[in-house]
Amino acid sequence: MTGRMDLLAHLEAYVATVDEASFSRAADRLGIAQPLLSRRIKTLEAHFGGLLFDRSRRQVATTELGMLLLPYAQDVLDRAERLGQAARSARQAQVRAVGVPAHCAPAALAGVIRAGTEHGITLGVRELPPQERVTGLADGSLTCALVRVAPEQGAFRVPLGLASAPPSDARVPEGAEPQGRRRRALHLEDLRPRRSRATGGERAAALPLLILTEDEVPYAYDRLVRAAARSGLPEGLIRSAGPAATALAETLAGRSMLLCAEPFARQHGATWAPLADASLHRGYDVQGTRRQRGAQDVPDWLVASLAGAAGATSAVPDPRRTGAPGEDAAARLAARG
Repeated sequence: MTGRMDLLAHLEAYVATVDEASFSRAADRLGIAQPLLSRRIKTLEAHFGGLLFDRSRRQVATTELGMLLLPYAQDVLDRAERLGQAARSARQAQVRAVGVPAHCAPAALAGVIRAGTEHGITLGVRELPPQERVTGLADGSLTCALVRVAPEQGAFRVPLGLASAPPSDARVPEGAEPQGRRRRALHLEDLRPRRSRATGGERAAALPLLILTEDEVPYAYDRLVRAAARSGLPEGLIRSAGPAATALAETLAGRSMLLCAEPFARQHGATWAPLADASLHRGYDVQGTRRQRGAQDVPDWLVASLAGAAGATSAVPDPRRTGAPGEDAAARLAARG
């Protein structure tokens, strides 16, 4: 015998033969061919230096050595079974790290953790920048993650818009209306400076447009810069937001606008208007770590929960998918589960 796992297989053959008093029935019980079972018994007898069964009779009989060793063999198998159960319990209790965008609402992240608990899985939610989520999947430190993709290619989309100071501030961009009212979609050309009577007809300075780390992925940033240029916005208007707290302070004071999702703006008391250009929205896929062939996809209930936490409100139109193009992504994914 070459190892402990071989020993377990040989002991299983031995105990099953004692219980069944038949080589054929023992082989059927273990789901193996009878010649293989017989070879395991002979190998075990050679290892212990004596016969375990008397084969001279018509019915298989256990020898004295076989009866003497039987309780020890059963004990080894029982301990191996308990060891396996402990390993399964440990795997089920293991915290599975999930990578999500920074600045998700705490209540939404709590919903993700609660969904895991309901399915018997302990989830550890980690708020990370886009590239760190991709790296975490590659090195195995994350079990699954929300991965940024182009909005037209993602499983679901998160509309982006501009957060600004409350509407009492004269510099609120047109279309950014108070919460609860119908909001007109905002075009980037709406942000172009306009002539003001108070300044003798001179154009007022445009407010800086701040972007969070989540939207600094190269393709998204490039799209935004190109769209701003086509809209006639001043060069250099788009800037990195830096720390979120500083960006929010600047935005609520009316000194800038912040590109973000609606839940983030609402959470911090800012006015928000959606961008009309859907190509500037966030696209996401939920991807899992696949270290071996045959690994299962991320379960639908987790995909739906993460979609809600990210603020997904509309599915990407795709003729291969079911459901209307404007259908709520979280509800659609939940229905799949």
